[in-house]
Amino acid sequence: MNLATLFYVYDPMCSWCWGYKPTWSFLEEQLKQQFPELAIEYRLGGLAADTNELMPSEMQDYLQQTWQRISVELGSKFNFDFWVECQPRRATYPACRGVLLARDAGLEKEFYIAVQHAYYLEAKNPADDATLIRIAKSLGMDVEAFSLALNSDATQKRLLQEISQARRLPIQGFPSLVMALNGDLISIEVDYKNAQTSFNQIALLMKEVIA
Repeated sequence: MNLATLFYVYDPMCSWCWGYKPTWSFLEEQLKQQFPELAIEYRLGGLAADTNELMPSEMQDYLQQTWQRISVELGSKFNFDFWVECQPRRATYPACRGVLLARDAGLEKEFYIAVQHAYYLEAKNPADDATLIRIAKSLGMDVEAFSLALNSDATQKRLLQEISQARRLPIQGFPSLVMALNGDLISIEVDYKNAQTSFNQIALLMKEVIA
């Protein structure tokens, strides 16, 4: 039985989550090795609801500047062809629903990573059903069932419930780390460049569990 849980709150199309990926992957592996009694759960925060409208040029400029900043500060790679080859829409809920369906198949992390690669490296739009269906197929999921469930009322209801739960956590945008321990919810510092910062804070809290 897990006495402590670490929540990783994210959006699959969050550019800062992409920038944090190497550090988070290292931190997650270290935590699993050092603290097997710590449960790690992924939670969707949901950045932007469904829309068919093209992203305003000001928003496109802002996001491209954000990509540039993350690239400079963290060394993350971005394929800026996305802004030429795709029709950008400020909609991340479709990708979030895809993640939920992948979670049911035990493939949440794989789907999440595939969405990031499609978006940031391959200049494909995860706001498009076709991109998400391609990812599901590449992971060996039941494509017909995935396609039917992707935009269903039931899947949307699940997503909205998860977003509501995530936003009740003490988060500061995405990505966020929150530890549930003895009935308390504790915000964990996210250090984009150094996993040790979060690890040290979590290790201190885990002393209560191990003692």
